[in-house]
Amino acid sequence: MIDIKLIRTNPEIVKENIRKKFQDEKLELVDKVIEFDEQCRKAKAEGDDLRNQKNKKSKEFGKYNAIIAKSEDDNLKADAQENISRLTAEIEEIDKRRSGLEELETKLNEEIRKIMLVIPNIIDESVPVGKDDSKNVEVERFGEPYVPDFEVPYHVDIMEKVNGIDLDSARDKTSGNGFYYLTGDIAMLQSCILSYARDFMVDKGFTYCIPPFMIRSNVVTGVMSFAEMEGMMYKIEGEDLYLIGTSEHSMIGRFIDTITPEEELPKTLTSYSPCFRKEVGAHGIEERGVYRIHQFEKQEMIVVCKPEESMKWFHKLYSYTVEFFRTLDIPVRTLECCSGDLADLKVKSIDVEAWSPRQQKYFEVGSCSNLGDAQARRLGIKIKTADKKKYFAHTLNNTVVAPPRMLIAFLENNLNSDGSIRIPEALRPYMRKDLISVPVKK
Repeated sequence: MIDIKLIRTNPEIVKENIRKKFQDEKLELVDKVIEFDEQCRKAKAEGDDLRNQKNKKSKEFGKYNAIIAKSEDDNLKADAQENISRLTAEIEEIDKRRSGLEELETKLNEEIRKIMLVIPNIIDESVPVGKDDSKNVEVERFGEPYVPDFEVPYHVDIMEKVNGIDLDSARDKTSGNGFYYLTGDIAMLQSCILSYARDFMVDKGFTYCIPPFMIRSNVVTGVMSFAEMEGMMYKIEGEDLYLIGTSEHSMIGRFIDTITPEEELPKTLTSYSPCFRKEVGAHGIEERGVYRIHQFEKQEMIVVCKPEESMKWFHKLYSYTVEFFRTLDIPVRTLECCSGDLADLKVKSIDVEAWSPRQQKYFEVGSCSNLGDAQARRLGIKIKTADKKKYFAHTLNNTVVAPPRMLIAFLENNLNSDGSIRIPEALRPYMRKDLISVPVKK
């Protein structure tokens, strides 16, 4: 949510930003906010004026009550009583008018907030302008993409060869499409990757957290747009609770209505959680695949910082993901999201994509986002200076690793011709082996 002062003073900046995001249908919302804001401020000014009038009239009561109490002149007393009756009627009328204005002000503020939640955040000037993800821009590559001299099987076939996955039982017996059982060494591999990711981020100075896996609706609407919520979140029936789609949601929610002294910043946190997503619009969930699924695990990074430091942290965060993947011998590239591919709350975003030897192309395994003060404004996350001044924080989030999608890249890039899987050196202390072997058929 942007600062309404920007709409008041520079509405064309807001409109141009909407055009850059190819959301021209929202242009009229800027004018609506201006109209409602003017009406709201007018109602407030009239209400303040009426309050002053009431205060003046209330003071007159004392004068007339004193006359009634002390004067022996019946005419003066009658006149004073008449004035008291008049003042009472006038104050009642003022209260009635004030009540109507307060109701109008409340209604207008609600309408303004409702619209402001839909108007996209101001993107950074460095963001490339484009309508959709086809216009995203490659930034840099890390590691040499490698295609082995043998055919790389589909990732489910790789897992099945080492008895590492059971899709049929999940689909047919317990849960339906988009779910799976990981077993044996593949299940161990996923757990070890997450443990390694945790330790990797702790070594970077981040504090490890395990957050709640369900959050209330006010947190959901504070951390993401309504359109994203409808397409992603599972609601708990009969409860004001949603299953999280990523631990960023509950981690940022932890700071609702907080005021953090500047000297305590930045807050750098890394969090583990299961994640639950509808995957609406995914053109169906593949029956034999774990690329798009309803449930997965994830290690996340969260930063709450001063505005002037957010871009520095943005570049640090995605570089950590690049470094993490390279320690596991996986080539990656960074891809900057264009204006039309940015979610409405984001100022700037870079995806990390891993190399797929089977498909001979890169695919997304993580995303780093700078949200500016959008989430902070929605949730009341503020910073306090030494001289007691307050301002909104900036928030950022980034994926460290999200198995099992990351497993696809891991398996393809560490696969041997006989179906066994190499364990990179960084992961060996966790797996306690350097190879996942293909079981010998008895």
